Amino acid sequence: MSSATTRRSSRRQEIRPEADDQLRLEAFLPYRLAVLANAVSRAFARRYEDEFGLSIPEWRVMALLAVSPGLTATEVAEATPMDKVAVSRAVRGLIEAGRLRASADKTDARRQRLALTPAGMAIYRRIVPLARALEARLTAGMGTDEREALDRLLAQLEAAARTL
Repeated sequence: MSSATTRRSSRRQEIRPEADDQLRLEAFLPYRLAVLANAVSRAFARRYEDEFGLSIPEWRVMALLAVSPGLTATEVAEATPMDKVAVSRAVRGLIEAGRLRASADKTDARRQRLALTPAGMAIYRRIVPLARALEARLTAGMGTDEREALDRLLAQLEAAARTL
């Protein structure tokens, strides 16, 4: 047996399957999903901040209210992966910037219904094509079947995560 074959064979022995009490972080699905989500979020955040002065939470609030106007801040928090404090800050910033308006709920004056202002809707309409282009770049190497499979798998993971 050559020395190169012996070295390869001993290296293979060093790479063992994980023991029950070990975890390789780079192969751990929750970690991989978090890394991917953070990388994508950072790419989007740079674009939104640079061009529109928006944070990711502000953009998420705008995107949700563009298609579901009239939600309360609590309803926005329930519909997004953001906590109430992040939503509250985003709402306050958007109102101060004139991109969002709050009006008293007709049945409960303690609740504020949120909606984009015309200025907010104009920014939303400018961002949508950029968001779609970033998404297209992210999935450019996928065919239709792969994209559909990814959508199904993500839905399954989201459902499973809700039961944790």
